[in-house]
Amino acid sequence: MTIARHDDVDADRFIAAIATRMNDRVTDVSAAICVYLEERITELRGDLRTTDLLTASVESNVATILRALRYDLPAADVRAPLAAVGFARRLARQGVPASALIRAYRLGQRRMTELVFAELQTLGIPPAERISVIEHITATLFDFSDRITEQVVAIYDEERERWLESQNSVRAVRVREVLDGRKSIDVDAVTEAIRYPLRWQHLALVLWYPDAETDSDPIPRLQRVVRELGDAVAAASSPLVVAADQVSVWAWLPYRTAPGALVTEVRTFVTAHRDHPNVAIGTVAAGIDGFRVSHHSAQRACSVALARGLSSSTVVAADDPGLMIAALLGGTLTETRDWVSEVLGNLAGDDEHDERLRDTLRIFLGTGSSYKAAATELNLHSNSVKYRVGRAVARRGRPIGADRLDVELALLVCHWYGPAVLRPDPNQ
Repeated sequence: MTIARHDDVDADRFIAAIATRMNDRVTDVSAAICVYLEERITELRGDLRTTDLLTASVESNVATILRALRYDLPAADVRAPLAAVGFARRLARQGVPASALIRAYRLGQRRMTELVFAELQTLGIPPAERISVIEHITATLFDFSDRITEQVVAIYDEERERWLESQNSVRAVRVREVLDGRKSIDVDAVTEAIRYPLRWQHLALVLWYPDAETDSDPIPRLQRVVRELGDAVAAASSPLVVAADQVSVWAWLPYRTAPGALVTEVRTFVTAHRDHPNVAIGTVAAGIDGFRVSHHSAQRACSVALARGLSSSTVVAADDPGLMIAALLGGTLTETRDWVSEVLGNLAGDDEHDERLRDTLRIFLGTGSSYKAAATELNLHSNSVKYRVGRAVARRGRPIGADRLDVELALLVCHWYGPAVLRPDPNQ
């Protein structure tokens, strides 16, 4: 809205007089507005530096508006005063929400209007000019407040983004130093620097999206999932989230005491989430060493999931039966594939038939070679289990005896890595 120039000379004179009189005591007017804001917006009650900047910001904004009233200046040409810009940047760096800044301008406009109208009452303005004076003052206050608010909020957003990037970079560096473990770490100092309680219990996570679902900037989506997860599983403080690369993040959930069925709760939440990413879950561990241990176990679980080449969202956990053993055995996939082929023979084929035989044999051996127990777990008749076990041994080409442990480990590796350690299907 552009304010039309007021043509009534008498009204202009009264407006200029009000602005001049208030400008003579601009410090008192600004102080009254500051008190008004601090009483109503708790986020503005900061340290001495923040209070000084608030005072300077209010005074510079008041002076700008009084100058506009006195000389009938257009709002379109106004630029936010430097003090107002500095205050907006200060709030952005302190994490004060933008809503507090916007509310400060809205309430400041209200208090300024009250003070201007109180001054107006002291002048003997004829009734014929009074309405015109009020309309002009009200419009000017609104337009200038709206214009300055728009500018300082944009500056706030830019500063907030810049500050977060800087803080995240520093945080990521410090986190990697902790994980590296080669430097002596002052736990309390690093805790303060990364804003995460390193002395507590931790559950580490690695989160990423399947390639087919990644967008140009998946990190904010993953950060949002972690924040929501932290709330859902009652983390005792804010989760720590660090970008691992452009498409994945590392995260830690903190607890004062060892949580109960936390891994199950995490799995339940993630699989039900509308924006379901891939998640690798570490083990719960305590202190700075536990911070590292939990992360490394999550990374191993992640390596298994990635090696398997899953194209759809999945959740794996380091304490899933056999996963950590599979992760250790799968360090060099080419060598692992050769070893699996040597141990399992033709049973290492990458097709549904061999997969079904391998799963049956794995569960049979895992239940102590009990056809009945395996049948219960597989929901099959014991005769069906016995038939499949026989076929699996036949596909392998030799009986299971002296190398039973090798067979069990090879079957475990096949279960977790899938095609990555199997012979390609010649029909495909």
